[in-house]
Order: sequence, then C-alpha cells, then structure tokens
Amino acid sequence: MRRTGPLAALLLAAALLVPATPAQAEPGAATVVPLQVTGDPGKRFNLIVMGDGYTGDEQRAFQADVDRHLNVMWSIEPFKSYRNYINVYRVDIVSADSGIDCDPDLTSPRRDTPLNMGFWGGCNPSSVQRLITMSNSAATRYANLVTGTSSGNRQILALGNSTTYGGAGGSYATASGSNAMSALISPHELGHSLGGLQDEYDYYQRGVPGGGYTGSEPSSAHHSLLTGQQMLDQQKKWWRWLGETSESGGPIGRYEGGLYASTGVWRPSAHSMMKTLGYYFDQVSREVMVRRITAKTDVVQDSTPTAAPVGADRVLWVEPMRPNGHALTTVWNVDGQDVPGDAASLDLRTLNLSPGTHTVKATVADPTGFVRDPAVREALTRTRTWTVDTALTTPPDGVSPGIVSSTPTGRPAGGEEVVYVETTHPAAQLPAVTWTLDGQRVGDTGADLDLGALDLAAGTHTLTAAVGADTRTWTVDATAPNTAYELSKPLLKSGDLHLYNGPVSMKLTGTDDKDGYVVSESRVDGDGWFNYFGWPTSSELPWTFTETGTTIDHLVYGKLPRGAHTIEYRSIDAAGNYGPAGSFRVTTIAPPPTCTRTVTGTHRGPLTVADGVTCLTDAQVTGPVTVRQGASLVVTGGRIAGALTATKAAAVQLLNTRIDGALSVTGSTSTVLVGTEIRGAAVLTGNQAPIVAGATVKGALACSGNSPAPVNLGAPSRIGGAVTAECAALTEAGQPNARTARAADGTPYEAVVNSGEAEQGDDGHRH
Repeated sequence: MRRTGPLAALLLAAALLVPATPAQAEPGAATVVPLQVTGDPGKRFNLIVMGDGYTGDEQRAFQADVDRHLNVMWSIEPFKSYRNYINVYRVDIVSADSGIDCDPDLTSPRRDTPLNMGFWGGCNPSSVQRLITMSNSAATRYANLVTGTSSGNRQILALGNSTTYGGAGGSYATASGSNAMSALISPHELGHSLGGLQDEYDYYQRGVPGGGYTGSEPSSAHHSLLTGQQMLDQQKKWWRWLGETSESGGPIGRYEGGLYASTGVWRPSAHSMMKTLGYYFDQVSREVMVRRITAKTDVVQDSTPTAAPVGADRVLWVEPMRPNGHALTTVWNVDGQDVPGDAASLDLRTLNLSPGTHTVKATVADPTGFVRDPAVREALTRTRTWTVDTALTTPPDGVSPGIVSSTPTGRPAGGEEVVYVETTHPAAQLPAVTWTLDGQRVGDTGADLDLGALDLAAGTHTLTAAVGADTRTWTVDATAPNTAYELSKPLLKSGDLHLYNGPVSMKLTGTDDKDGYVVSESRVDGDGWFNYFGWPTSSELPWTFTETGTTIDHLVYGKLPRGAHTIEYRSIDAAGNYGPAGSFRVTTIAPPPTCTRTVTGTHRGPLTVADGVTCLTDAQVTGPVTVRQGASLVVTGGRIAGALTATKAAAVQLLNTRIDGALSVTGSTSTVLVGTEIRGAAVLTGNQAPIVAGATVKGALACSGNSPAPVNLGAPSRIGGAVTAECAALTEAGQPNARTARAADGTPYEAVVNSGEAEQGDDGHRH
C-alpha cells in the first residue's frame, strides 16, 4: 500500500481555498494561497503573509508586493539556504478601502480595513509616524485559516497598502507593501521575531543620539562589553569569527554602538542588517538565525521506528531535512564501527551480521559552514538508534517504491540547487531514484541531486525523478540574470572609468528570462553587497552618491567620499541564481568654485579675469584669456580661440573645452584639465596638485615644480609633442590617481576614507 502522507492532503486542501475571481469577493473575505509548501506545517516554520488595505481590484498589486518581499528574503542567507525549511502562505484579504490609517500623518483619513493597520502606532499622537501596528486578534483570526499552523510554529508578516516607509516587529511583523525599502524590513523583523536578535542602532528616536550604555554584559549574542582580546581569552561572544571578512562588509571585530546606545557597548560588524537595511546578516547574526530556523523543524523528519527491536532482514532509513544548497550527512554505525557511505538508508542484509543482537545508529548532521559554535552544531545533529535482532523476521509490509514529497515543482529550480525527493520506505527494498536531465540519465540512485555539480549549460532544462511508477518533474533555470547600469553623465568617461566633480546617480536594472522579482545589488570598494532598491523616497529614482551623503529622516544615504572607487553590481533571480558580477570605476574630485560671473554665448575679443569666479559655460571667446592672481576661471564646454594664461590663480578648471592657442598655468591652487583639447603647447609650473585627465595636447607639454606631479586619475591623456619627465606618466593608463598619488613629502595627494556605505536604517524594531 503506497503512503500518500499528510503533505499531499495539505496541498489538496490548500488548493481548494483558491477562488477563481478574488477581486469579486466581499470586503473581509480571505483566500489562502500556498506559495511554498515543503512539508507538514507541524514540522515546518510557517510564514504567513497577509495584506491590509488592498481592495478586490488591488489584489494583483498585493501579490506583486509579496513576490518582491519574498524574493528579497530568499536572496539573503540563511533564508536562501534554508528555504526548504519554511512553508509560505499568502492570505489575500479584500479591504473595503484602499490604504491604511493615518498615512502619512495624523490628519490623514482613517480607512475601513480588515486588519485595522495604521501608522503612528495605530494613529497614536504619542507614537512615531513610521510605526505600523494592526489588530492582533484580526491577524490571528486570518492566520488560523492556514490549516496546521499555530502561534508556536508560524510568523505573521502583514503588508499595508502604502508607499510610505514604515513597519514594526515583535509577536508579528508589519511593513508598508510598496515603499522602496519595505522589502528589506521583512528579513530584519524576522531577525527580531524568529532569531531573537536585537537592534544594532545607536539611537532609538532618529536624530537623537542614544547616549551611553549603562547596563551589564548584554545577553544578546551580538552585543558585548568585552574587548576583542577578552573574547578570545574567555572564548565568549563572537570570538570564533574575529578578524574574518564580514558578510555585510569589513572585518568582524568590535564596533561601538548598539542596543539604542551610541557608546559603551559594541557589535560585531560595521553595518549588518540589524543596523543598516540593505546589507546581509553578518556571520554572528547568521549563525543565530540558522539555529532558530532549524529549531523550528527536526533534523530527522522520520525514520524506521526505534521503539522495538528490528530484524536483520530489512532496510533501515532516516528522512533528513533538505536545505536548498547542500545535503545533510548521514553516518551509519554498527556496534561501534562506522559503515562506509552516507546514504539515508542502510540495507542490513548486506552486512552479514552474526547471530544475536546488534546496535545500529544513524547520525544525521548539517555540515553548513555558517555554524562554528559546537552547541549549535550539536543542535543540528540528530541520532537514531535501533536494536537489531537476527532472530526476528520482518513481515511483508506491502509498501511499493514511490515518491511522497519533493522539492516544490511549482517554481523553477536554480542551477546550483540541491533537488530532492522523499520516497516511500519498503522494509525489504531500497527504492532507486532515476534522475534524468533533458532525457539523459544523470546522477546516481540517491534521493538528492546536486545540480551545481552537473555544471549545467545556460538555459532552461527539464529534470525528472522517477521512483517506481511515480515521477516528479522540475523546470531548471540555469540562466543567470543580467544587470544593466545607468550613470549620470560624467565629466569624462575613459574605458570603465567615470570621472565626476559632483553627485553621481546610479540605476541598476536586473532582468531575467523567467518570471519573478529580480534582486539587484551593488558594493563599493569590496564592502558588503547592498540591496539596490532605488532611492529611499522612490524606487523609480536612481541611487545618488555624494561626498557627504543625503540626510533623509535623520539617516544618511549614499555617502561616497572623494576619490577613486570600484563599484560592483549583480542580480539574483527568483530561482536563486546569481548573475555574474560586473564593475565600473568612479572617481570624484572637488566641485568647481561657485560662479560670481557667468558668460555664455559669444564673447568677442580678449577676456581678463581679474577677481572672483568667472564661469564660461558653452561660451565662444574669440580672443586670448588671462586669469590674474587670486581669481578663478571655470570653463565648461565651448571654445577659446586664443591662448590662456593664468598666474597665481585661485583655480583654473578646463572641463571638456577647446583652447585653440597655447596654455600656461603657473602657481595655481587648483588646476583641473579634464577632457580638454589644447591645440598649442601647454606649460604647467608650480601648481598645487594639478589634474590632467583625458586631455589632448597637440603641442609639447612642459611640467615643472608642481607639487605633487600632475595625475590623470586613470584616464590617460594624449600628447602630440615632447613631454617633460614630470608629466610623462600622464599618458599611462595605470598612472597614479587621487587615491594613491603622494606628494614629495609623502603625504597623500588627496585624503580618501575607504567608505562606500550608504548608511540607512529602519524603525521596524520593537517599540
């Protein structure tokens, strides 16, 4: 008799809940849609995502919001690796009104919605604007529609129909559904609710420093008063991870601030997810999350019964959990001796056991590299023990080989995924699994198939597992997503180098050949990968980098110190495939001085700049130009039909312009030639830190006494005539740039802080 198991019944029951036309349902009506069911909800962590403030006609918008929230979560470890440990159900709730209460302020309308969600902690003037709360009893009532779940094995995540930033965490989690950053609140809140992690913010109310921490050693795994050496000496807190590169950027170490205090307490990394939305969990928090996710399940789901002795004429088996990216290991031991192999079944008949009783053990363990704490490793290990009596005979059980459950077939499997089937377990037979890929036999007869080991060609493949008369078929997505980037117009582009003297905007667009939200990421100078969500105020706006960053609601976004930077970018598709990382270089220099006089159009005859800052913007000057001591000239575009001479000028900046005559700049405080063509000779003498990038000099170039020597920032210039030694390197692609060049006394040419982080946070912590 073939076992169908509770999973098949669960899927059938859930499917019956899906209506044909949810948009026509009455307000308050709800539909449970199983998005991912990997096992009996009693043996899984169940995530229930419900919406509030979405009318019947807005249910598609809610579904799109859920898709984005989930795909962002699946791109973050350990959710990515342990996706199969989680059942996900969407509850489509029809609202009478669109939107939620007090959005965005206390004078905004109240809405008639089933969950009664609202900003300001439910329209409480003494609360904070971005705190979204809801009716706990209503949320529980709708969550109870998901059969087999209870408060002990589920987490509610409610999305409000709003573009305003907000959320909260605790017994339940909330987030605005379609704000640019809202999909990042979900994993942060699960860090609280599921992981028991604490906020690493150094403030509680934005814009108000948290002050000094006055408590004792925190119980939090990722906060401490100990020094790094004390952690090592006492083997406490995150001592096992110290010094390693953090998954969220920078080394694991000791960074001051956390638990809403700005001083006196330390955290493991500069900006993990619990401090700055957009980055990953660092190793310390990730290890905690692995423990909490796996604790919601059992490492061994089922096994041959162990209560009574079994005969030596049968097959013993265990049914382990199956992470998304790796398989658990199974070690069999007979009378103290390990048996070769790591299959989840052991045919006792092959052991030729001597008459009598024997002890057989199966130890199932998770080999993940995310865990170093032996206590956590032990929690990820389970042992089953049987007494085998050779005098016993196993009666026929009538079980035929077949498939009970598997990796979900309703979504494409990723090209690096470990796909599995759970088979029936006849006492007298080892069910063989036949794997075929595009009609060709692959793998062995095991229940797990590591697609990553097959080195699949890019494209879509069909994978089939057959056990007896049962089959499962998956679409395998082995095509990586693509990522395109768009940058604001630079002063100069040379190869992959983009040179700017002001803000830099960047837009990333991830695309894939399959449906589902594509997550794009970037990182600056090797720092942690950062989720690209557009600009905090609108996902349609590009990310903007400036030297000091942009302050929005007391948080700083897009801080990019002046100098040379490498920006990498990539995307992750709905199947979990990483696209190849591309990169480009951005170098920023000081902005030009503010104009006190602007010349456009045509200026006939000579031009003398005697004081202030004269800007020639797309101007045509038909005579020579002279810049006197202390004055500044900024030329952008246009043309000077004559020579340009500057002596002891405050600044001479020639940006993408053309000089028909010779150029002579002596003793200038700021000399910048970017993308400029000089049709005569050029002389640079005694200037401070001159920049000559992507320029063309038709004649000779003479440089002397400049401190330091002119640099090209990585954008070579073309010189038609002779070049003196001081400027010879300007024609070289690898010539020192603003990050590395040094003056004669050894001081940096331009002080650069290695920081590309776009500081931000959320206020989804518990209030």
